[in-house]
Amino acid sequence: MTTTSQQHVHRIERRLHTAWRVRAAAGPAPEAVGGSAIPATVPGVVHLDLMREGLIPDPYLDDNESAVAWVGLVDWTYETTFELPASDRAAASVHELVFDGLDTVATVLLNGTVVAEVANQHRVHRIDVTAVLQDGVNELVVAFRSPLKYAAAQSAALGARPGPYAMPFDAMRKSACSFGWDWGIATYTSGIWRPVRLDSWSTARFDEVLVRATPDGEGGSVEAVVRVQRAAGAAGAGAELHLDLEVGGVRAAVDLPAGSDEAVVRVELDRVERWWPIGYGDPVLHDVHVRLGVEGWVLDETARRVGFRELEWNTTPDADGTPFQLVVNGQPVFVKGVNWIPDDAFPSRVGRTRYRARLEQAASAGLNLIRVWGGGIYEADDFYDLADEMGLLTWQDFLFACSAYSEEEPLRSEVAAEARDNIVRLAHHASLALLTGNNENLWGYEDWDWKLALDGKTWGAYYYHELFPGLVAELAPQVPYTPGSPFSPNGAHPNAEAHGTMHVWDLWNQKDWPHYRDLEPRFVAEFGWQGPPAWSTLTRAISDDPLTPASPGMIVHQKAIDGNAKLTAGLVRHFRVPNDMETWHWAMQLNQANAISCALDHYRSHWPKTAGAVVWQLNDCWPVTSWAAIDGDGHAKPLLHAIRTAFAPRVVTIQPRGDGLAAIFGNDTGDAWSGEVVFERRGFDGSVIARAAASVDVAPRASGTVPIPAEVAEATDAGGELLTASIGEVRGLWWFVEPRDSALKAADLVVKSTGSGDDGIAVTVTAEDSVVRDLTLLVDKLDVRASVESGLVTLLPGESWTFLVRGVDALDLDAVRDPRVLRSANQLVAG
Repeated sequence: MTTTSQQHVHRIERRLHTAWRVRAAAGPAPEAVGGSAIPATVPGVVHLDLMREGLIPDPYLDDNESAVAWVGLVDWTYETTFELPASDRAAASVHELVFDGLDTVATVLLNGTVVAEVANQHRVHRIDVTAVLQDGVNELVVAFRSPLKYAAAQSAALGARPGPYAMPFDAMRKSACSFGWDWGIATYTSGIWRPVRLDSWSTARFDEVLVRATPDGEGGSVEAVVRVQRAAGAAGAGAELHLDLEVGGVRAAVDLPAGSDEAVVRVELDRVERWWPIGYGDPVLHDVHVRLGVEGWVLDETARRVGFRELEWNTTPDADGTPFQLVVNGQPVFVKGVNWIPDDAFPSRVGRTRYRARLEQAASAGLNLIRVWGGGIYEADDFYDLADEMGLLTWQDFLFACSAYSEEEPLRSEVAAEARDNIVRLAHHASLALLTGNNENLWGYEDWDWKLALDGKTWGAYYYHELFPGLVAELAPQVPYTPGSPFSPNGAHPNAEAHGTMHVWDLWNQKDWPHYRDLEPRFVAEFGWQGPPAWSTLTRAISDDPLTPASPGMIVHQKAIDGNAKLTAGLVRHFRVPNDMETWHWAMQLNQANAISCALDHYRSHWPKTAGAVVWQLNDCWPVTSWAAIDGDGHAKPLLHAIRTAFAPRVVTIQPRGDGLAAIFGNDTGDAWSGEVVFERRGFDGSVIARAAASVDVAPRASGTVPIPAEVAEATDAGGELLTASIGEVRGLWWFVEPRDSALKAADLVVKSTGSGDDGIAVTVTAEDSVVRDLTLLVDKLDVRASVESGLVTLLPGESWTFLVRGVDALDLDAVRDPRVLRSANQLVAG
């Protein structure tokens, strides 16, 4: 129920989340399921209710995905009753049912009367039920149709269109990946997946509230653009309304004359602090309150948190093509990004706590931007609120992915409604850096033989080039927009290396990962390499005996086309393929991390020409072999450590330049970085074979390059030497040959605990007599609650590294020393 410190609020919201039941209405439900209704949790989906009642197994385990596929072929009906006293019904002149999310095609009935037919998961459904609401007990029914059957029927009616999979996810407005993806389980969910309420009001209420914060020198302004919905009759249309805006104790107000339903009110502030992305300053937020009143009574009110920042993407052509460079408050920002998919295949299970955990993992890895991919969902408000608070920039795709989409009805109107809903909901967020029309559809139209298959049919161009930019210009002119990702701003091929954003997938699909160094894109919005989930996640989800890379459960949990073959092809040039499963698991995780390290070091070394790199992908939605850095159980894979190292505020990497090697210094801090860089070519026993030094001076937020003298950069024993470039505590490495061809010895390590405290348990590991490459603790094998803040550490003989282990109160050091826990690349090379 809405509350306020003022006299009274004429708007009352009642959550309708209790006493729901669900039953199979039609379709191939087993007899045990089809007999009667079961308790249902709202918000939620039917799979979770069936699991809770023991009627289906967990689809995340083994091959249960196929065992529960029938759920998507069933029509499900949700039912509840709620009581509304006569006095409460009489207290308001308008009563509306509001569903924040229905998944997806449903008939809504109140007291036996059909009040709505809906077919869009991604929008709010607001239904006037004043005429059918009754005093006392009311019966509410939501009858869902099978999403699989509906999608098939719509595909036939609209005309089949080209896409990546046989499933016609593009024929309805439902999360594309709920039909399965190359990392995702097919769920075909149905349910009331977001909150539902009865909204009762009189005279008028807010319909849309758009809040925009604009900096101006040391000050700024906050503007609220408001649209109101008036009740019918003189009490609504004839009322003179009052609109009040308050920011930081400063207030402004305007009146809405009778009959008017739009107004703008602005507050001017003499001094404001700017909002900055993480790593560039503090993400300062300001509270905004907007109230609608009549004759001293508050009819409606809402609140926002805004940040004052100027943000643009520089796409002015230059000598190298067309950049895509983020500029915040006049400061160019190297984008350290990652792609985001729904964090659970049943998104209603993801709340603020889980969002926070995942975004904190992202921030801990040095990331400053999260791209919400277009085949998932518009995430809940908590996601964007937390991003604002943490200074994590967000890039939001409209929900179109890898497929051609009909521009005809009924999709056309649904797309317009969902786009408007979500632009209005998200536009005020300081973190929102970009809205994008689709994922890969512009590229698909050009390169994936769509034109022949479409044979003149529409494919979505109207949405990306007309509808969305028009709505953004109207509702959120402060938010940049691009028609797609990838996209070239100047009309070049959408995935052109020299222009705009690029997706790099030919390496994973066709080439070895060192070929990342062949490209110098202006901005990389997607690229990735696969690896299995954490060992504890894998063995929890798959009960194969024996467990092998190709055992039945492993194949079910590998969704990529020829995924295992590509894993092997991507490994064998670097390491021999291990025979035992646990070592295979480590080798594939390590190779994934090494692949992305190679790419990130290369891309960052070309800043500012390459203005950003967005890794595919941060997270998983279930236990699966995938491109993710964090698996479906929330465990960080070694890849997250690789990202953290590559995206550190200051880095040194060694890169090929011309006929030799050079040290590249990346300084993503606000201070200049000066000092002596020392180049050393060492044997694996630690001996210095050649040495040189040079001075380096790197400006703030810049890169510097120092060629490495040939006498240091050229190996005499390539298999037994490595090259280092060090400035202070920051060091870059270069290996002259692949690990499989090197003379790495078995790691001789000393492990001891160096104390514990509130921050965790410190475990110090020392290399004795030989170099240790990519040392990592797989702590989930000790305790699924455990995490470690660093990994993939290379130690020269005599060097130590302290790992901080969190989440547990004690550690058995003998268990830590277990070579299945204390892992290194040496284990994959030494005999």
